[in-house]
Amino acid sequence: MSKKNPIQLSDHFTYSRLFRFVLPSIVMMVFTSIYGVVDGLFVSNFAGKTAFASINLIMPFLIILGAMGFMLGTGGTALVSRVLGEGDKACANKYFSMITLFGILLGVILTVVGVLAMRPMAILLGATEAMVDDCVLYGRIVVCFLASFMLQNMFQSFLIAAERPKFGLLITLAAGVTNMVLDALFVGVFRWGIAGAAIATGISQTVGGVVPLMYFLFSKSSPPASALDEVRSAAAAAIVRQRLIRADEQHFRLADWDAVQRTADALSGRGRRGDVWCTDVCAVHLRRD
Repeated sequence: MSKKNPIQLSDHFTYSRLFRFVLPSIVMMVFTSIYGVVDGLFVSNFAGKTAFASINLIMPFLIILGAMGFMLGTGGTALVSRVLGEGDKACANKYFSMITLFGILLGVILTVVGVLAMRPMAILLGATEAMVDDCVLYGRIVVCFLASFMLQNMFQSFLIAAERPKFGLLITLAAGVTNMVLDALFVGVFRWGIAGAAIATGISQTVGGVVPLMYFLFSKSSPPASALDEVRSAAAAAIVRQRLIRADEQHFRLADWDAVQRTADALSGRGRRGDVWCTDVCAVHLRRD
């Protein structure tokens, strides 16, 4: 698909067009989950097996906290898309701003909760005495960047609604490459160990969260006006068709009633019996419709 004719949500989707549209989102999900893998690769080779086991142990707790961003992104995208389809762009912008601010606020709150609960959670998950300190160190550093990680997860959905999945993929790729490079530098070169891996992950999550935030703050093309106009046109056409169909149905039913009335008149000479028969036939006719 050329740049002049990008795939839009209002288009008719074939299997190939649908695959091209969702492929960037699939790759985004893969690279989002690569943080722990890259950290584990460098930590296992340069910091030892205990540090590697500590990362794997505390990672589920960090993912659960970051999943709040997926929740806000998925629900918020549905809400914003519905309002955009109704033609109320100003209201959609308000919803988007509200969800983004709420995500940042929730990220700050969960950061405080995560820092305080990191040691009890590590023990609850089964960390040994040799692993607890590494779990707490890695988890507390990473959770300090939780707001950025939640924004990254949120904007993955919002960029799809804005018909910019490729831009979201580029941001995720940039964040993944940042994580790899900084892991090699902090863990492999500087030998900062598990703390270096956590800092590298946090910085890469900041790249993935702040860059799309700047895009939505300063871009004049999001959400695309062309898609909004097409949605409005389609909705208006659907309303007109529905009203025309209802008018046609009413006209045909009145015509049917007149035909039955004329038939009854011919059979009964407009007597009382014919009127009763006419009423009964029309009632059956209308029930069948």
